[in-house]
Amino acid sequence: MNSPLNILFLMTDQQRADHVGFLPGSTFETPNIDRIADSVAFADCATVNPICTPARTALLTGKYTHQIGTLSMSGDLSPQHPTYMRAMQEIGYFTAGIGKFHWLQGWPWQADRGKGHDLVALKEKMKGFGLDYVWETAGKQLAQRNYCEQMAVLDQKGLLEAYRDHTYARGRNFNEASKVEFTGEPWPFDDEDYVDILTGDRIVECIRERPQDKPFCIFGSFCGPHAPFDPPQSYLDQIPYEEVDDFVVGDAELPPETKELMWTLRRSYRAMLRVIDDQVGRIFETLEQEGLLDNTVVFFTTDHGEMMGDHGRFQKSTWHHQASTVPTAVRHPHHLNRRLNASPVEITDITATILDIAGLNPVAALSKPWPAFNNIVPCRSLMPIVRGETDRIREFAFSECSGQWQMIQTEEWKYVRFLQTGSPGAPDERLFNKKTDPDELMDRAGDQTCVNALQWCRDQREHLVDTTPPAQLKWAPVIP
Repeated sequence: MNSPLNILFLMTDQQRADHVGFLPGSTFETPNIDRIADSVAFADCATVNPICTPARTALLTGKYTHQIGTLSMSGDLSPQHPTYMRAMQEIGYFTAGIGKFHWLQGWPWQADRGKGHDLVALKEKMKGFGLDYVWETAGKQLAQRNYCEQMAVLDQKGLLEAYRDHTYARGRNFNEASKVEFTGEPWPFDDEDYVDILTGDRIVECIRERPQDKPFCIFGSFCGPHAPFDPPQSYLDQIPYEEVDDFVVGDAELPPETKELMWTLRRSYRAMLRVIDDQVGRIFETLEQEGLLDNTVVFFTTDHGEMMGDHGRFQKSTWHHQASTVPTAVRHPHHLNRRLNASPVEITDITATILDIAGLNPVAALSKPWPAFNNIVPCRSLMPIVRGETDRIREFAFSECSGQWQMIQTEEWKYVRFLQTGSPGAPDERLFNKKTDPDELMDRAGDQTCVNALQWCRDQREHLVDTTPPAQLKWAPVIP
């Protein structure tokens, strides 16, 4: 019998699909990350929800965010939900989580500084999601309220409050590009204390110090290139400032001063990605030194993209492809065919694939028989594509966000239903032809030549939502 394959799942935060070298149309080179596409690169992978906590909790559970109560960045994921890490742990894998999880968002946005989650103190409870080892970071802006492993390092050096001042001074979040306050100024402390370099250190250390008698499943999650845009100066110096006026205009042209700011932030954004790419290079070097590369499957994705001025928008939480389509790839040592796949997939299909590789049935592994609806698991394994048996595992991908909209996406069409506007007889909806209108500028919902495509997408959305109800939970003890 063959030895179990190790799993290494690497993730970034807020990375655009045109900022990874393994996809067509990339505007930035990522040579080390590109190695993860040695099996298959997925050009049309949809995040199931383009916000941090929803996307990340969906990945952990393999379910849609309306099924697990994480539709928006508000509240925590219940540990009652089955997770892929717990399933891997139960069959003998050493499981580790390193970097940004963001499965918890229990404090309101108006909470005072330092009055969020103490992730260091919560370490043992976080292990309840199925982790043998935890080294968790909060994410840069979340440092205002949370406390985490990176902040503990800075705290020991007397830099905690200076770091919180740094993250606050670098700007607040706005969805309109013209209101953005971020500056792109570099990291003011030592490079060795930068969150993604520390995360790279811990991933390398975890691989080297892993239990020798078990296969491993390591989740390594970087905080960049999420705002604030603060790369170390040594990395910022590697990226030229460029004024490339290629913004997708949409409804309004960006003012000149906003374009200049976007160009400045693009430079910092790319410098943060260079940091991460270097860490991935270190990780590959460690796998090779440890003799693990030939029996380790490596995955890569991000939680959502970044608008960066396109359509006049900034950040995420929108259905536009810059936010909702994410770079995704897999390197399977037994299937190094380096193919590009353009069929619709969802980020949670990685969840199913990890379990499939370990010999588990994803539906069974992520289900439980009681309470109701905990056995509805929509994620699907990518292995038939990786093995070359088929070029698609689903007809369409689904995404949703904060109870505001839901989306159906095929290879040709993108359909968006807005939930807070319209009426039962006159839904507020959009339809775009992805092939003829890749910038999503021409709404075809009222085009009589597209009536069949529109109705098909409507039907798929309605059926999917109807058949994936929220999983029921429990809290009261039962009579022994």
